[in-house]
Amino acid sequence: MTGIKTTGEKKLMLFSGRAHPELAEEVAHKLGVGLVPTKAFDFANGEIYVRFQESARGADCFLIQSHTAPINKWIMEQLIMLDALKRASARSITVIVPFYGYARQDKKHRGREPISARLVADLMKAAGADRILTVDLHTDQIQGFFDGPVDHLFALPILADYVGAKVDRSKLTVVSPDAGRVRVADRWCDRLDAPLAIVHKRRDKDVPNQVSVHEVVGNVEGRVCVLVDDMIDTGGTICAAADALFAHGAEDVIVTATHGVLSGPAADRLKNSKVSEFVFTDTLPTPGELELDKITVLSIAPTIARAVREVFEDGSVTSLFEEQG
Repeated sequence: MTGIKTTGEKKLMLFSGRAHPELAEEVAHKLGVGLVPTKAFDFANGEIYVRFQESARGADCFLIQSHTAPINKWIMEQLIMLDALKRASARSITVIVPFYGYARQDKKHRGREPISARLVADLMKAAGADRILTVDLHTDQIQGFFDGPVDHLFALPILADYVGAKVDRSKLTVVSPDAGRVRVADRWCDRLDAPLAIVHKRRDKDVPNQVSVHEVVGNVEGRVCVLVDDMIDTGGTICAAADALFAHGAEDVIVTATHGVLSGPAADRLKNSKVSEFVFTDTLPTPGELELDKITVLSIAPTIARAVREVFEDGSVTSLFEEQG
């Protein structure tokens, strides 16, 4: 007989960057594991140092890092951690990216522009990632940018079930804030058995980069409208869409989004909006100045933890969302 036999037992190890430690801790708790102790700090010139304090040799490693502000720093830290795991002889490396940075730059609108979402995928692959696990990409096509498996998770069940439990469904209308989100809004309609409306933005051809009219397609008068989007950044588009719904007779407006980026003037816009409630998941940390009564943050950790377990046990991530059709 030649060779050496081993027990063949698999080992799951969960690692986290410094961008959103609260989410990583909750995912670890749901999995029943501890985060691997990691030494990470910045040198005086801004360079990042990372060292894991346990051996990762032969382990199935899951590295969680959400691309929050300052986004370039945390992407770079994730790449450095990937390189460290690859050089530590990890058996496999799955990158968990609850919010995928640069996702809005997924195509060229004009000549001489980058496709930065593809660049981020290429960098992860080059750094050592075997698989990406992410939540609600800005567009589905980004899955094809990575040369390997991509597990695309959805926050829709969490958000829709929360809204459906607190609103009279007979008065509920699901609203897409633009034509690009109609497909997602349709899934909401199926889950909540509610009609669909669309806010159509028309631009003044004489005034660049400014929306002049919001037309509402569908009946919203006297209805409780739930505006559904993948992310809210500065809040301008979604607050303007909500104003259009109120102008067309909506009784109330609730806004839901997977990713609360909430940068720049978002705090003031959300505070001053007539929207009764903004509902996000915690794929990104909520800025401290936005701890308002009208903001609700739901946990995405159970969904991520279930997906990690399915990947580790060679199960089916798709089965977690089959009820959506």
